[in-house]
Amino acid sequence: MASSDRTVLQFVPSPTSLSAKVQPLVIFNICDFFVRRPDQAERVIGTLLGSVLPDGTVDIRNSYAVPHNESSDQVALDIDYHHNMLSSHQKVNPKEVIVGWFSTGFGVTGGSALIHEFYSREVSNPVHLIVDTGFRNGDATIKAFVSMNLSLGDQQLAAQFQEIPLDLRMLEAERVGFDILKKTVVEKLPSDLEGMEASMERLLALIDDVYKYVDDVVEGHVEPDNNIGRFISETVASIPNLSPAVFDKLVNDSLQDQLLLLYLSSVTRTQLSLAEKLNTAAQIL
Repeated sequence: MASSDRTVLQFVPSPTSLSAKVQPLVIFNICDFFVRRPDQAERVIGTLLGSVLPDGTVDIRNSYAVPHNESSDQVALDIDYHHNMLSSHQKVNPKEVIVGWFSTGFGVTGGSALIHEFYSREVSNPVHLIVDTGFRNGDATIKAFVSMNLSLGDQQLAAQFQEIPLDLRMLEAERVGFDILKKTVVEKLPSDLEGMEASMERLLALIDDVYKYVDDVVEGHVEPDNNIGRFISETVASIPNLSPAVFDKLVNDSLQDQLLLLYLSSVTRTQLSLAEKLNTAAQIL
């Protein structure tokens, strides 16, 4: 048999230069989807929206979850829901298109190839984003993959997921929120008043550090730093000169506003909880 007539087992690789970058909002959304998932669901999957930059980088800027049922050998997606959500998103951001899909968990599962095949019909060469919402060892594993087809002659046999470079860039405020998200799970979220108390304790600790530094400089234990001195001077000068009575009134007014917000948020949470239970009961019936 001639060499040209042989059937060869080969991989059809994806573009090697492909890379992706993801906005922090997408990660926050995925974690929120995971928290709100149905009780019987082990993971959450959904659609990634964004655009492809001129250099070929896939810019992931938005996402939404897609209801699904998953077993060991099959996956059922709510395709109508997916298309309705896509239409709604594109009414607001018409430049955002499907760039791939996401799932929560630690790695690629057996049903990932089936889901990836569906998104391959929606967009050419989709990106598969995996977010480990378990935050093992206090770290968040976030990876991006593309599919590489394994074919025998003209027949496609399977697909292999190949990891691609992923860039997660955050502003300072986004980094603070992400670091809090990675912390060990607590029994409950702090209330507004508890958050204010923690902030005041932190502020008092910082003031004590400044006092100690100034005393050490005056007594000659620490070499003076002109930059730190100017910073402390500007900070003190920025504090408004208020009388004790005016300051007490300002604090009390702010405290009353916080209590009102706490009451309104409690009412809102109660209404949302009732609505969720009614919706669950309606689906069961």
